[in-house]
Amino acid sequence: MFKSIEEVESQLAKHNYITDRMLATSIYLAIKMQKPLLLEGEPGVGKTEVAKVIAELLDTELIRLQCYEGLDTQTALYEWNYPRQMLELRLQEARGSEKNEIGNNIFSEEFLLKRPLLRAIQSNNDTPPVLLIDEIDRSDEEFEAFLLEVLSDFQITIPELGTIKAKQPPIVILTSNRTRDLHEALKRRCLFHWIDYPSVERETRIVTTRIPGIERNLADQLCQFMRLIREQDLFKLPGVAETLDWAEALLALKTDELDAEVAEKTLGCILKYKADTDKILGNEMAELIKQVNLIPNADTSQSESELMKNWND
Repeated sequence: MFKSIEEVESQLAKHNYITDRMLATSIYLAIKMQKPLLLEGEPGVGKTEVAKVIAELLDTELIRLQCYEGLDTQTALYEWNYPRQMLELRLQEARGSEKNEIGNNIFSEEFLLKRPLLRAIQSNNDTPPVLLIDEIDRSDEEFEAFLLEVLSDFQITIPELGTIKAKQPPIVILTSNRTRDLHEALKRRCLFHWIDYPSVERETRIVTTRIPGIERNLADQLCQFMRLIREQDLFKLPGVAETLDWAEALLALKTDELDAEVAEKTLGCILKYKADTDKILGNEMAELIKQVNLIPNADTSQSESELMKNWND
């Protein structure tokens, strides 16, 4: 699907996802080796977006399994359409079908409700679908153990139908906010990449790419401010998603420069807890704005070339 790591990086950029070389390498290897890719990192750094963009650029189906506490195998795998099965039985009785023939067909695929895992395994498309298992850390350990078996062989056994094996494994992306540690056995079956908060230079590129019309100077000020915010002792540090929300809000307000007054009025775009807001709205806000104005604008092109040089070295 991809001929090189450079192609992965460039194609992601064309679809407005600005990545670094290490993540592009992980994506390339996961697809090439047909292994699941586990992405960990703080909320809002772009883990889920990776799967969405890959599905978009490969023009294939995105199948999403959102994990949560109490998620069971039926919800993730399949279940029988019980109301329709009962209706079929009554229709057969009304038609006067032979008793030994009534109900012979109700455990067929016609009455099967396919959930995300089965849909991904049973896909017949030329390009395999992207299976996004989102926030796996929110599920129970029992479900994690079940998932381990499915990802090992990419096959599912349905007692009434037999074993269904994938013609070609789906592209599997797992994400985790690390609210709990995942089992080592699951990690061993995956390639791993930690998505950290981006540098100021890369976050500025993300903002100017994803928010058309924003001035480069304002985007740089926002990202400098976000770097300083993430250095504070807050309950929940804002991610890139919050940076984009803030940039879009300031664009809607027709703001062309970040100052303390504007930052205070729009602080709810990036901080979602009262204790964090109160902390920043104190004497720290003016100092943060002052630091932003003192920091010279970032030279993105130079930083990117330095990153490439360091990688090649």
